[in-house]
Amino acid sequence: MAHTDHRTMRRVLHREIAGTIGLLTDEHDFRSMRRYRSFTFDDHATYLQQVEAVLRARAAEGALTTIALFDPEDYAAYCAGTGLDPEAPASRTRFTAELAATGPTIPYDGRPLATLLPDLVDEAVRQATWEYATTLLTRLGPCPTCGEDIGRAAFTRASDLVVRILDAAPPGDRHLVCSVSGAPDTLVSVLHGDQDAHGATRLDEAEALEFTSVLALGLATRSPGGLVMRTSAPGTADQVCGWRLRAGGLEPLTASEVFDAYCTDPESGDLVSPEPDVDYCAAPDLGEGNTEADHRH
Repeated sequence: MAHTDHRTMRRVLHREIAGTIGLLTDEHDFRSMRRYRSFTFDDHATYLQQVEAVLRARAAEGALTTIALFDPEDYAAYCAGTGLDPEAPASRTRFTAELAATGPTIPYDGRPLATLLPDLVDEAVRQATWEYATTLLTRLGPCPTCGEDIGRAAFTRASDLVVRILDAAPPGDRHLVCSVSGAPDTLVSVLHGDQDAHGATRLDEAEALEFTSVLALGLATRSPGGLVMRTSAPGTADQVCGWRLRAGGLEPLTASEVFDAYCTDPESGDLVSPEPDVDYCAAPDLGEGNTEADHRH
């Protein structure tokens, strides 16, 4: 009887242990891992099927599993830095545990793996974008005139602008896109703000942090770019408006400028048909005043 009770308790504890699976999402990464003799899979499709079977089995037991993006290059660097043998399965386990704490992860929620993979890649891109923007903001250092930390001040200002934009938006779900052009890459960030039954806007914290950091970088470096917001509500046409990044601030676009931006092919310059049931609107003035005079950083 005592033995049975112990087994029952262990099963209960097993269900309450959260686990992480490091996933090789594409063929290139899968082929890179095949250099290790202890990695026994030889077909990526079969590998994904087996991972999905494990995920389903754990979910059926009531166990929570998160999925992390396993990067073979990062794994090799991790083993070199820690002195671990990359051939040892225990080394992959330790690396995956590190990913669970520091890397991009998503919870397994029962959906097919094929539909979860894009979410995992998006999460990885979002974290990389946030880390890159944050690094560049930190490198800006203090203002030579007043000594204020330029990156921190820009982030505070960007946060305020995001709040103003959401407050000025018509009722509905909001989809914001911010792009900042610069060397060597153009950064693009997306923020979703869904409105609940009480009119409050729900934001994903990690998504909002990345979005605000990218906007802050554009403000601080006076880089060209823009911000577009699309608002959707039942029974009404979608409303689209936007702002351009100029002189370290956000300048509202007119309705015709928004129309031109959406209805012009960016590569050929040819006109394209406007979307049905979409109103191209003038953006509200965010009341920034003279950004040239007020923000000399």
